Amino acid sequence: MLIIGITGGTGCGKTTVVNQIINELPENEVGVISQDSYYNDLSHLTMEERVKVNFDHPNSIDFELLAAHLEALKKGNSIAQPEYSFVAHNRTNNTVKTDPRKVMIVEGILIMSHPELRDLFDIKIFVHADSDERLMRRLKRDLQERGRDLEEVLNRYQTTLKPMHDQFIEPAKEFADIIIPNNHYNTVAVDIVRTIINDKLN
Repeated sequence: MLIIGITGGTGCGKTTVVNQIINELPENEVGVISQDSYYNDLSHLTMEERVKVNFDHPNSIDFELLAAHLEALKKGNSIAQPEYSFVAHNRTNNTVKTDPRKVMIVEGILIMSHPELRDLFDIKIFVHADSDERLMRRLKRDLQERGRDLEEVLNRYQTTLKPMHDQFIEPAKEFADIIIPNNHYNTVAVDIVRTIINDKLN
């Protein structure tokens, strides 16, 4: 199994890069795991308390479970991937059955910040985008898809998103095998990644 880690700041276009890669590969050979599914279970907190959690700090992620799930997949076992609700700021009671694939892509803003998890990646990719571009994408997504209001999004950006990006995400560039500038559609970088994947699969 080939495990690819794809990281970068919030709104950098990780999902676009993931989709560009998997669109050219056989559907039954590629699986995707999102770091967002592995936010800690906060059922013991009230909604008011959950809203105040810093979800952009590595401590908000259950990296041990994510690493254990990747190890299980490598051994050929299926996993029950958690399901997360951004509206409730918590895991749901549902899980998603995820089967092993020849290629597993793990994407998330903090996946390179955890050494044990990072060591499981055969290819490490950092997607770079301008900070203004990332903020605009984050605003659009949180307002349209996650039911946030403008003041909440901007406040979170200033108090947690930007400081956490500078402390934990930007330094992850040094661990990357490939850095993809994603201010526009970058076919060359994605083609290189796809070629590496195909070489390893064959």
